[in-house]
Amino acid sequence: MMNNILYPIIFILFISSINALSEPKKAYRGNQLAIFAMALTLIMSFYQINETYLLPAVLALVCGALVGITLAARIKMPNLPQLIALLNGFGGLSAGIIGITESSGPNHPLGLILLIIIIGFITFGGSTAAFLKLATSFTLKNSLVMRLTSAILLFLIAINIYCTNTGTLESILGLALLTSLWGFCFILPIGGADMAIVISLLNAFSGWSTVAVGFSLENALLIIVGTLIGSSGIILTHIMTKAMHRNIYQVIFQPFTAQKEQNYPSNRPFHQGTIRDAAFLLENAHKVIIIPGFGMAAANAQNEIVNMAQILKTKFNVKVKFAIHPVAGRMPGHMNVLLAEADADSNDIYELKDINQEFPTTDVAFVIGANDITNPIAKTKKDSPLYQMPILEVEQAKHILIVKRSLSPGYAQIDNPLFYKDNTLMLLGDAQKITKQIIAEIEND
Repeated sequence: MMNNILYPIIFILFISSINALSEPKKAYRGNQLAIFAMALTLIMSFYQINETYLLPAVLALVCGALVGITLAARIKMPNLPQLIALLNGFGGLSAGIIGITESSGPNHPLGLILLIIIIGFITFGGSTAAFLKLATSFTLKNSLVMRLTSAILLFLIAINIYCTNTGTLESILGLALLTSLWGFCFILPIGGADMAIVISLLNAFSGWSTVAVGFSLENALLIIVGTLIGSSGIILTHIMTKAMHRNIYQVIFQPFTAQKEQNYPSNRPFHQGTIRDAAFLLENAHKVIIIPGFGMAAANAQNEIVNMAQILKTKFNVKVKFAIHPVAGRMPGHMNVLLAEADADSNDIYELKDINQEFPTTDVAFVIGANDITNPIAKTKKDSPLYQMPILEVEQAKHILIVKRSLSPGYAQIDNPLFYKDNTLMLLGDAQKITKQIIAEIEND
């Protein structure tokens, strides 16, 4: 009776939460709906559970909650992408472990069990690699060894599956280990610029592993929730690849690589601005568009950026907007999350397709570490890995302020012509410190 009442409610809550998360204004409510749905799911699970397993289930839940709360409390917002990657891995790991435990059951098709283990542990291994790349900026100068290793592991996985007729524990554990290693070796060579796409893809994998577990356990809730996660992950992956004018094959097998003929830093002349220059341009502007990138996240400068925008609006009556590129940062929605944490007005935040036409009428484009997504070479240089990637049309603004630690290129390793334009002022240094200095300057005027 309880199932008949709670199941439809939980389904509706989860679907509504996903729908709400599609818009920044509704995202907070979406999270609340998802939390409430999960709470009802736990209540229903404890209501159904065998008394023999009640204590272990409670202990597992408490331990998991303590680890999750500790991680969430200690993680800094700029480091959120690696936490998301890790959580995707935990989702795959949990599904894989369920597959291992269910392999001893008499009523579960071996093919379905193998599917759960393969998807789950590939997700775990791949997410671990993504976490390491994001947490340590780990890069591979030569990915050939990893590619060969993943090919060998794939061959061993095929042999393991072929030989697994009885589903013995040893062969199941061997498959779990091999698929984890394959996922790790397969994801590790992918370039850091593509990590946002990889994270969304692995998120989809974790969803599909949940679907497989749902079919194994004949649990409609797992099937529906897993389908929501898997489908949204696939859709988001498509959006991200389209935003970079790439496809999954290129992301996996053709990562952004440096152009050997270029030497950095460039010897081309550029205009280095002062804090006074920046303050003067900003406070005398009619419209300012701020373009946040990973530089803002790395410097943890989101609070200062939002504070500066608020001062410009209230004190100088400047129209301030934020322009968000779909792949800015290291995960989908990275910049949106950081700006939301800093209490930016959601009405001032615009996606690329909604704001690009406004740059010709913009007095100042304020760029914080957003290199590749503003590089005009993407429109002109056919042999560039950025070619035809949609960019924010920053070069059309009357004045451009670029905050960067140095003139070094972005992940694509392509020099940005914006640095050397006559109407560009480079503000070299830490984004948080520079923004604080600008705020102090405009507050005194």
